[in-house]
Amino acid sequence: MSIGQRIKQARKAKGMSQRSLAEEAAISAMAVSKYERDLDIPSSSVILRLVQALEISVDFLFRPNTVSVQLEAFRKHSTLGVKEQQAIQMRIKEWLERYYEIESFFPDEQIPLSLPLLPSLQSIDQVEEIALEIRIHWKLGLDAIENLTQLLEDRGVKIGLVAGFMHFDACTFMANDNPVIVTKDDIPGDRQRFNLGHELGHLVLDIEEGLNVEAICNRFVGAFLVPAQVARFELGSHRSNLDINELYLLKQKYGLSMQAWIYRAMDLEIISQNAASSLFKRFRASSWHRHEPGKAFPTERPLRLERLVYRALAEDLISRSKAQELLGEPIQRSWTVEAMHQNGVAVSFSH
Repeated sequence: MSIGQRIKQARKAKGMSQRSLAEEAAISAMAVSKYERDLDIPSSSVILRLVQALEISVDFLFRPNTVSVQLEAFRKHSTLGVKEQQAIQMRIKEWLERYYEIESFFPDEQIPLSLPLLPSLQSIDQVEEIALEIRIHWKLGLDAIENLTQLLEDRGVKIGLVAGFMHFDACTFMANDNPVIVTKDDIPGDRQRFNLGHELGHLVLDIEEGLNVEAICNRFVGAFLVPAQVARFELGSHRSNLDINELYLLKQKYGLSMQAWIYRAMDLEIISQNAASSLFKRFRASSWHRHEPGKAFPTERPLRLERLVYRALAEDLISRSKAQELLGEPIQRSWTVEAMHQNGVAVSFSH
């Protein structure tokens, strides 16, 4: 990829126009246009101004690796514009390029996604059986999944986070034959896990034409995180109502939102549709449908890319500056006072 193409990628990732980049870098818009079309090459001084305006490293402009990212669909609000979608796509592309570069040092770490032979889905009720088959294949048992993000990373799915876009939820796609899921950053853990589970449904389910794909993937989230047998163990087989405190405690145990638990109980006919409707009305009346009551479920963080960078750094495969570029953020630099008193064992650190 040329320097001009890199400039264009970084500009779109920031949602900047050529004119705004030109103003920030104190050059003409015509110059930016020429650079991006590879009709001219910026001088060293201009490159420094461009990277400062774009908030990127000089190394980014000369990075040889490139990844083709074609996002067929976003889970998004209707107000997410084309310009924002392009910015999201460029940010994902840049993250994946860093991911593949560090992964190239450790070919044995490149794990393909392993799935059982799954039938074509002809009705929404089949979701329960398919979700259970995947859990069995991955040897998860029926216990609560402690960290869905790290589970998917360990099973060969690349997990990314994108911040700064209010109307973006998540997306999934294949890149270099690898499954990739990207979800919105800075959201409660239960919403994040729902996004991941929903996108996993898009990846693994072969849904016949004519069925409601989004409804099926929503059902898959509940079936995967809380199998039917577990839901009935926690709630009972038949209930006339569910208590808010009960739902809160189940959310903390399984990482599935209180509202998703209501849907789960309704889907399994543990409660009636009327009972579920009454609960949803109560949530809306209290504005809990936007922010559920009580302590939020902890947010999960993908760690695989970061782990590989520090491994490469420890084995002298990359320099400290290269490690920082691949991380996309400063390296951990200093131990806290608390850590210094733990017999040399680092229990916490700061940037």
